[in-house]
Amino acid sequence: MLPVDYQYFISAWIYKVIQNADQSFAEYLHQQGYFDGNKKFRHFCYSPFWIGSSQFWKEKSLLEVNSDTLSLDVSFGVEEAAEQYIFGLFRNQQTYIGDRFNGLELLVTRVERLPDLVCTEEMAYTAWSPVVVSLRKANDRYATYLSPAEPAYGELLHRNLSQKWQTLPGAPPFPRTKWEFRLLNTPRSKLVSVKSFTSRESKVKGFQFRFQLKAPVEVHRLMLSSGLGEKNSIGFGWVDQLREKPEQ
Repeated sequence: MLPVDYQYFISAWIYKVIQNADQSFAEYLHQQGYFDGNKKFRHFCYSPFWIGSSQFWKEKSLLEVNSDTLSLDVSFGVEEAAEQYIFGLFRNQQTYIGDRFNGLELLVTRVERLPDLVCTEEMAYTAWSPVVVSLRKANDRYATYLSPAEPAYGELLHRNLSQKWQTLPGAPPFPRTKWEFRLLNTPRSKLVSVKSFTSRESKVKGFQFRFQLKAPVEVHRLMLSSGLGEKNSIGFGWVDQLREKPEQ
């Protein structure tokens, strides 16, 4: 059995893998990331598990996995991080993904470099994991999580990607050409538990949806490598070209 909100546990594993390969870089990535003066960004993201067969037990918030093989896509926006991740992964091929009550013992049997997606200025995408966009006013105790149907949503995504761009080492000025975000279906909200069964447990709300984006090719590549929206390094905002679910 696998907790339905397993995404954070993958993040913890990735940090551990990087640390085994390069401890100083792992500490920097975890504690500071890449800072633009206001926010810090950890330029990596990852997909949900691609599971061949499973059953969802809603009352227990568990997935019963009926497949011997799972797959996972991981992407880094910084070349050094991708290299360190691959090296570390080969030296740490076994892991447990789950909380203290339910989880899976997994053995990595294959790692492969996927070809880069050929990008154009206008493309359609699927958000396979929830995309998080939030606003928090000065006097608000908690952030408000926005739906893609909100009028300001596209502009906030643009701002988020601009901030990520500015933290990349040696990046030129953010491309200032026309930006268009268009929602293609009715978004589905998802409330995710992070750090379940700990004193630091929290709830994060995101949305899964299909969308069309018109932007410079470099911005598409940044989104695919670093994720869309907030909290990418803990399992949110994985997007891919609009198509059917990847095969095992």
